[in-house]
Parts: sequence; structure tokens; C-alpha cells
Amino acid sequence: MSVARQHPTRPSGRVARLAVALVAVLVTATGCAGATDGQTVRLAQFPWSAAKLTNAILADVAAGHPELGVGELKTIQVGPATAWAGAQRGDVDVLTEVAMPNQSELAAKAEPRIELVHPTYDGADQGWYVPTAMLGPGQPLEGLRSVTQLNDYAAALDNRLVDSDPSFLTTEQNAKRLAGYGLDLEQITSSEAAQIAELRRSQERGTPILVYLYRPHYIFEEIELTRLEEPNPARDDCFTTGDGACAMPAYSAWTAAAGDLTTTAPRFAELLGRFELPLADVEQMLQRVDVDNEDVETVARDYVATNPDRVREWVGTP
Repeated sequence: MSVARQHPTRPSGRVARLAVALVAVLVTATGCAGATDGQTVRLAQFPWSAAKLTNAILADVAAGHPELGVGELKTIQVGPATAWAGAQRGDVDVLTEVAMPNQSELAAKAEPRIELVHPTYDGADQGWYVPTAMLGPGQPLEGLRSVTQLNDYAAALDNRLVDSDPSFLTTEQNAKRLAGYGLDLEQITSSEAAQIAELRRSQERGTPILVYLYRPHYIFEEIELTRLEEPNPARDDCFTTGDGACAMPAYSAWTAAAGDLTTTAPRFAELLGRFELPLADVEQMLQRVDVDNEDVETVARDYVATNPDRVREWVGTP
């Protein structure tokens, strides 16, 4: 998430040039392999675990319910900017784990061909976090409460904000936040796996660290973290025409679908309009995938099997 997770890529010429190649080449069948009847649905898959889980759950449900009209569900491994560009061209039918409002500008460009359908979950916090243990009496971050104090603690934090995947739109937002708050911190981006590895190392060594994180995320089950307070609430124009000195909004994860899906696979389109997951359930599944290293398809299959009432609600059967 929001998600978010937010998440998403900074548009660039290189991303635009790669879009066609990514959509054409990085397509892998999942879920409904072997089915011969029904519609082929092209499903974008963002590079974070909650997106993989969501898609695996949808694939398992579609495979078990041929009445949904999906003969083959294909996932396309892409970042958000590339995914929305593909959707705008007609190369993608469905997007899941769309972090809103993070991806609102990308979504607006893809209208009217593809539109937001329904939130999968909402109220997912995102922002800058520090290990709670580092805030205690006698600890290096004692007294730190707000993002506006970070210059006073820059040395203890090695003058860094450890950010996540550079393909996330939040990477650009965090750069604007650093400038907007006048903070003398270097923004370090890498893969999310590298970011979490550095957070774990800091925990093992008992050293302070400042990280951007979002929910749902398994790391909150592993390490106690405190989100720093913000002097200014989130606002719509903060990262566009504003100065960036504001909180990052809690986000929702949405599904989005092409308008013609209501004709080509109407039952599946209706399912997307009912598809919801409790945030706590997502974080528990993420722990199994990202900490226990269980196969994402196995975790998704287990969830579908142990939640038959929820699945019936999605499918629309009594």
C-alpha cells in the first residue's frame, strides 16, 4: 500500500520506452492455467507482496469458479507507471493494489478506458518510522516525536532517510517532503528487500534508523516501530503544486478494470466490485510469504479454502 506498497514509479522517458517491451515480454500465466473456456484477463502485478497475494487470491477464485467467465488469467509484472500506461493503451484489463491517492494522477490519465472499481482495504497508514526502542530514555532518539525535529537527530540517523523501491511514486513524494521540511537528510532508495534488510541490521545492532514504510506490511509484526508526527495534515495539492511539507495520506488499495470487462467477463467484473480483504488478514498472509518464505500461491489457496463465506460474497452466490 497504500500501498501503499503506495508505492509507484516516477515517470521517465526510459519507463515509457520500456512499457511496450515489459507488457509484451513479462507475461506469465497464473491461476487458471489449463482452462480452455472463458475470457483471457490481463492482470497487472505491482512489485510488492500484497499485490502478488491479491492477484494469487483472485486467480485461485477464478480457477475454482468457471461461472465467472475467466478462462485464463495472465499477470504482467510491472511498476505502477508502466502498468497504467499499458492500461491506457489497452494492454491491461485489470489492476489490483492500486494505492490511492498515490496513483490518482496515473489513474486520471487512463480514463475513460479503465476506471477504479472498489477498494480492497482502506485506512492503511504510510510515513516515516523509527524503531520504538530508540526513543526511550538514554537512547539516541530520545525526545524525537515529529518530522520537524529530524535535523536535530540527523547525525544519530547517519544523515539518511532509508526509502523503498525507486519505482514507487512515494519515492518522489518523499523527496518533496525532505525539501519541503528543509531536512538535511540523504534519501537512500533500493529494493524493498534491501531496505528491510537494513532495518533488521539496525535492530540487531541497536542503532537508529529512519525508514519510509506503509501498511499492510509484515515488518510491523516483527519490529515495533513508531511513525513520526506531522505538523501539517495531508492535502490534495501537497505533492503537485504544494511545497511537500505535509503528511502522507493514509491510503486505500483499489481494484481498477477496463470498461469492456463488464461485457467480456461480466461475472468477474461484478466480483471485483465486491472484492475486499481485512487489513489484518493481509498482514498475516504477508508474514507467511515474506518472513516464513511460503509460496504465495499456497498462502492464497489456504486463505480461499478457509474463508468460504467471504469467497461466496465475492462470487455472489448464496
